[in-house]
Amino acid sequence: MRRPATGVVPHQEGQRDRPYEAPATISRRQVPNPAREEFAGQMSERLSPVTTLLDRAASFGAAANLTCRECGATYDLGPGNACEQCFGPLEVGYDESLLASVTRESIEAGPNTMWRYGGLLPATPVVDLQVGCTRLVRADNLARELGIRTLWVKDDSGNPTHSFKDRVVAVAASAAKALGFNVLSCASTGNLANAVAAAAARAGLRSVVFIPHDLEPGKVVTTAVYGGTLVAVDGNYDDVNRLCAEVAGEQDDWAFVNVNVRPFYAEGSKTVGYEIAEQLGWRLPEQVVIPVASGALLTKVDKAWREFSRLGLVEGTPYKVFGAQATGCSPVSAAFAAGHDVVQPVRPSTIAKSLAIGNPADGPYALDVVRRTGGAIADVSDEEIVEGIQLLARTEGIFGETAGGVTVAVLRKLLATGQLDPDAETVILNTGDGLKTLDAVAPVAKPTATIRPSLEAFRAAGLA
Repeated sequence: MRRPATGVVPHQEGQRDRPYEAPATISRRQVPNPAREEFAGQMSERLSPVTTLLDRAASFGAAANLTCRECGATYDLGPGNACEQCFGPLEVGYDESLLASVTRESIEAGPNTMWRYGGLLPATPVVDLQVGCTRLVRADNLARELGIRTLWVKDDSGNPTHSFKDRVVAVAASAAKALGFNVLSCASTGNLANAVAAAAARAGLRSVVFIPHDLEPGKVVTTAVYGGTLVAVDGNYDDVNRLCAEVAGEQDDWAFVNVNVRPFYAEGSKTVGYEIAEQLGWRLPEQVVIPVASGALLTKVDKAWREFSRLGLVEGTPYKVFGAQATGCSPVSAAFAAGHDVVQPVRPSTIAKSLAIGNPADGPYALDVVRRTGGAIADVSDEEIVEGIQLLARTEGIFGETAGGVTVAVLRKLLATGQLDPDAETVILNTGDGLKTLDAVAPVAKPTATIRPSLEAFRAAGLA
């Protein structure tokens, strides 16, 4: 294993796991914690050099190492998600010389999928369900209704399992195959369950997916149909996630996409940002509103735009990033409003189950991005979420799931409070298909009238 790099400046927010009232002034490396040290020792075994990686270097593209987001320590590529030195989260580091070889021309010559950006990702498409290149819709009707000049909807409901999660799983599954794993697994609030089960079926892998017991029926069916193992856990997502972390410690041949291969998995979200920039004609929008669950999607869209700017693929123009949460699960929004840099976990209670992560892994980093870019994070009630779903459907013919309703409702709220500029070009993200969350809108989406099969009844109902 490579030792931590020297001369690396720790993450500006420092310690992340203290009580949320405490100021972030002390590095976590200075605070002894026997339980953490024991766990970190276990993780170090999983971060050892992997023989299959050395034999298949080409499978990992421009990826060079895993890097701690807190202290900057680096490790050889392989399974693992926690730093041995400070227990901070790991992300993929790249060979900058390889990234620099990516051009607009090389991207445009690539396939009409997310893999056109393969030179900027940490895996090559071993598992390929033709993910990505979803539509960017100019939302003029919604813009007029809300009083905003230029508005776009990045609609990821067009992916193979109808959510953006197909992107992250495409990268994670490809990395898992290259690393020699035999089982693809995850903890999921629904969309990820669909994506993992489908990708595993395509790749000829066994899937074992863990979900909360009260997940929307549509997402249960659209996971089980792929024939893998589906485990409903009596608890919320955070309970499911903790269980998966424990299981991952015992099952050496299982790749948990959002646990032991999470650094690879998270990079797939960058392709949302890449596509937006390319679809806008190789430029960046001025504002973007992104739903927040773990916070990874928000941070990776920002990372994508910074990479494009650094590599000269777009002009590095300023942009503001806004986050959207449901009030029933809004720990990142609450931290933003209170001016805290640490996110206090909450117990989720919202119809937006795909965003119901009470202890978001990337919450502090989402705060960093929003504050650095001059954006904001807001939350909306379940009633506002349903109104947001209806508003997007009525004005643009896009039926988004509850996360899409959150995004539209937060967009409206930020415009009303003056936090979002109505004259700035804005993109909002619809991350999934409304057919997955029918229960949320069923009470308000009903027939206008029920009549007898006669012209007289039609006239009497006043429907003309």
